[in-house]
Parts: sequence; structure tokens; C-alpha cells
Amino acid sequence: MLNQTLAIVLHAFKYGDEQVIVELLTETCGRQSCIVRIPKTQKGKIKKQYFQPLFLLDVILDIRPNAKLQKIREARVAVPFLSIPFNPFKLSISLFTAEFIRNATLHEQTDGVLFAYIENSILWLDRCGDNFANFHLVFMMRLTKFLGFYPNLDDYMPGDWFDLRGSCFCRTAPLHHDRLNPGDAEKIGLMLRMNFPTMYLYKMSHSERNRLVDVIINYYRLHIPDFPELKSLPVLKELFG
Repeated sequence: MLNQTLAIVLHAFKYGDEQVIVELLTETCGRQSCIVRIPKTQKGKIKKQYFQPLFLLDVILDIRPNAKLQKIREARVAVPFLSIPFNPFKLSISLFTAEFIRNATLHEQTDGVLFAYIENSILWLDRCGDNFANFHLVFMMRLTKFLGFYPNLDDYMPGDWFDLRGSCFCRTAPLHHDRLNPGDAEKIGLMLRMNFPTMYLYKMSHSERNRLVDVIINYYRLHIPDFPELKSLPVLKELFG
């Protein structure tokens, strides 16, 4: 069955001489692993450069229920990037974000609201000028709202601990070690209250930012089985560290 949908490229690698295997997050078909033939001639409608991390595509997929790899029949860039491929800091964030989404949404089914959040986040990063150093932190924390383990902020008070297992703030330290002390718990609370336009108001040192990214990834590992080490993380830390 042919399905036309918006898609976000998460990962791609060459397969043979003329084919590319692509992992997509789609608006109407959820996560899909696909194969696409890239014509050698420049006149071909599908270009290899379309399949870069976080590119927003309009695709036609040939979905076969029992196939391990679906076929991409047509593809075009839905929204051309203005800055991400040309800014080394944004590019580093985009590579990390694509790898992060790839692992965080591995088992996600069709979810238009989740897709819209990710799409709008990518477009914000591409179109913003400065003040995007905290983008990945805010993005990861707000993504938990769509994955089912968004922390409850209603009862938060300064000095609270944060229970990483229970996704909640608490007055006293939890009896297990998967917890954040009040200092780190406060930073999590701040990230949850911020959005992309306002996140620049919270100033962090490089070491604080890198500490917080480790905390957030550990939080995901407690809630998503087999969440792996992220290969792009060391580069991100070096650029912002």
C-alpha cells in the first residue's frame, strides 16, 4: 500500500552500490526502516543528500506488512534547512538529537502529536539565531511528556530531591540510589519550565550543561530498556564544554 507522509530522517547508511537503508520517524506510519535506490545519474528524482539526519521529507512509502524494509518510492525535501548544515554547533546538536530520537522512539507507533513536537523543535533550531546552547537539554526533558515519564512539577518545592525511578520530586531522599540531590533536582525543574525561546535566560557553565545531559540520559536509561551509549555525545560535549 502506498502511503504519502511527512518524515524525519534519523539515520541512513549505504547498502550496495545504489541503495541506502534509512530509518525514518513518520507522521502517519510511525517508525519505519526503509530501503531506497539512489540513481547514479544526476537526473534522478531521489538524491542521496536528502537522507541526512533530521532532514524533513515528504515521502511516498510502499508499506508491506511482512517486509523488514519498506520501500521509498518518492522523496523530496519538505522544508529546506536554512542554517543547520552550515553551522557547526547546530550541526553537532542535530546529529546528537537524531541519534537520541532514534533510540528514544524505537518502539513508538504512529503519534501525530509526538511527530509535531519533534518537527517544530527541529524547525525552531534551524531558524533561531543565537541562544540555542541549551536546546538539547530542553528538548530531551520535554520529550518525556510524549513518552510517558514526564515528571510531575505540581508539588515541587525548593530543596526537594528527584526520584529518577518514580519521575517525581520528593521532600526526603529516596531509599535507592537512582535519585538527584536538591541542586540537580532544581536544574531539572528549571528545564521543565522552560521552552526554546526562554531557555537562554538560564545561564549554565559548560561543566553544568554536560553534567545535566548525563543526568537526563541516565533518566532515559531507567525508563527505556536497552537505551545505548550515544556515539555523538562526546563531540557535543566537546563543542559545548
